Amino acid sequence: MKFRILFSEQMKGSENTIGHEGIVTENSGKAVTVSISATSACGGCSAKESCNMLGTEIKLIEVKGRYNLKTGDTVKVMMQESMGFAALFFGYILPFFVLLTSLIVTLSEGMSELKAGLISIAFLLLYYSCIYVFRKRINDKFIFTIKE
Repeated sequence: MKFRILFSEQMKGSENTIGHEGIVTENSGKAVTVSISATSACGGCSAKESCNMLGTEIKLIEVKGRYNLKTGDTVKVMMQESMGFAALFFGYILPFFVLLTSLIVTLSEGMSELKAGLISIAFLLLYYSCIYVFRKRINDKFIFTIKE
């Protein structure tokens, strides 16, 4: 599965950063596209050869800015640690609470479990639809840079 994410060139402040190594796949002059291999938690397991659970995703990160890099260069894509927590919050924690709250409210109103579950899923779909609609605005909040 491939993702294309747009990020700004500059990072603010001196907070801790999170970095992932990747390979430059394209340099257009205005932005650099880096391919990052995200391996699942079992990637380092000694039984991975005999297990079907192993999963690796290739993510394409597009970092805006001019960098003196060529295709094939190995770089480190950096992001502020606080941005990682924000992504975790909006991607997993908040939707969990939307689902849980809507389920508790609908069940307390005396609805059947089936109706309550379907309504909760509808709220979750609404939440992710809002995230999709505002994806460009949210994307502007996540700032990446490249460390050569």
